[in-house]
Amino acid sequence: MPKKMDEVFGLQEVREQRMPLFKALVAEFLGLVLLVFFGCGTANACARGLIDGRPLPPDFITCVSLAFGLTIAGTAQAIGHISGGHINPAVTLGILVSGKLSLLRGVLYMIAQFLGGIVGAALLKAVVPDAADWPQNHLGANGLQTGVQAYQGMIVEAMVTFILVLVVYGCCDSRRDDVKGSIPLAIGLTVTLSHLLSIGFTGAGLNPARTLGPAILTGKFDDLWVYFVGPFLGAAIAGILYTVLFKHVRPVPSEDF
Repeated sequence: MPKKMDEVFGLQEVREQRMPLFKALVAEFLGLVLLVFFGCGTANACARGLIDGRPLPPDFITCVSLAFGLTIAGTAQAIGHISGGHINPAVTLGILVSGKLSLLRGVLYMIAQFLGGIVGAALLKAVVPDAADWPQNHLGANGLQTGVQAYQGMIVEAMVTFILVLVVYGCCDSRRDDVKGSIPLAIGLTVTLSHLLSIGFTGAGLNPARTLGPAILTGKFDDLWVYFVGPFLGAAIAGILYTVLFKHVRPVPSEDF
C-alpha cells in the first residue's frame, strides 16, 4: 500500500504505536463509562417524581445539564493528553472529516466509545435501587418530548452538536495563540449550554454512544435514528466549515522596515 494511503487509513500507526493507541482506546472507553454513569445517573435520580407527559421542570433541566457539562470538563481534563478527550463518536467524526485523524483510529475510537456507553449504562442499572419511587427503566434514556416531531428533534440534535464541535475546533486550533483559560472547561460549558436547550426537545443526546447505552439497557429504541443522524450531521458540518473557512492562518512575517 502506498505510504500516503497507509497514513490515511492508519495502518502504520497501528504497527508503530500500538501501546499509545491502546491507551487512547482505554481512555475513550473510560470517558464514556464515566459520562453515562454520572450524567445519566444524575438524570435518573432527578427523574424521581416526574410525571410522564408533563413539561420537564427547570430545576431538572439545570441539574442534568450541569452534570453532563461538569463530567465532560473533568473527564476531558483527565484523559485529554492520552486520546484528545473526544468522549463522543460525533466529535470523533467531526475531527475525522478534516483529515486530522486516521480512518482506523477514528473507527476504533467509536467502537471503544460505544462499548463504554453500554458498560456505563449497565453499571448504572446495577446501582439503581429496586424501590417503587425510583424510575427503574429510565437510566437517562433519550426520547422526544411531547409534541416534538422527529425531524425537529434531528435539527436540534444537529445544532447542539454543531456548536460543540465548532468550539472543540476553535479551542484546539494549534495555530491560534489567543486561546486562554481551560479548554476542557470551555468544552464542558458548551455541553452544559447544549443540554439546557435540548433536554426540553429531545432529552439531550449530542452523543450517539451516550444514547445507545441506556437505549439498549431499557429497550427504548423509539426514534433512535434522530440521535445518530443529528449529531453526526452537525459534527461533520462543523468540522468541514471550520477547516475550510475558520481555521486560523498565521500571518506571513513582513519584511518592511
